[in-house]
Amino acid sequence: MRANAPSRRGVLRGIGFVALDLATGGAIIFASDYTWALSATAIDAHTAETLLVMARQLFPHDRLGDQYYIAVVEAIDKQAANDAVLRKLVADGVAELDGARGIAWVQLSNGARNVVLKNMERSKFFTTVRTATISNLYTNPLVYRFFGFEGSPVEHLGYLHRGFDDIGWLPRS
Repeated sequence: MRANAPSRRGVLRGIGFVALDLATGGAIIFASDYTWALSATAIDAHTAETLLVMARQLFPHDRLGDQYYIAVVEAIDKQAANDAVLRKLVADGVAELDGARGIAWVQLSNGARNVVLKNMERSKFFTTVRTATISNLYTNPLVYRFFGFEGSPVEHLGYLHRGFDDIGWLPRS
């Protein structure tokens, strides 16, 4: 058996996701290494992929995998399922991204993507995706460890006894 081959359980789970997704009429996206899958119901697969790449482009962190950014797409999809205005805004925004250079925005280089995003930064679509990324990426407790954040002081009774004075770059008095 190959080292990177998916397990039997993973394959069966993936088949179940695909069957459920096809039955409900949604879209599904798998990671290239099968570490995660997204089952979108309100947005199509291309839109979901574009939103994922856009979230990563807006707030790039080399140490974070796509499975952390997918929370942004899931949140937008969940909200769009009940909000036709948001669903249209997202679809129109992705169409505008794709139309900027005549090819799918996700196929552009990082520099070209940034130029297109820069031109759209005052749009409602851009603001919506940026806000959703901030709200869903940086509030994820699994992401905290990558930035050295120990979590909210409320649950841990403050910072005083959790390394507050462990700073090595200040001189000792």
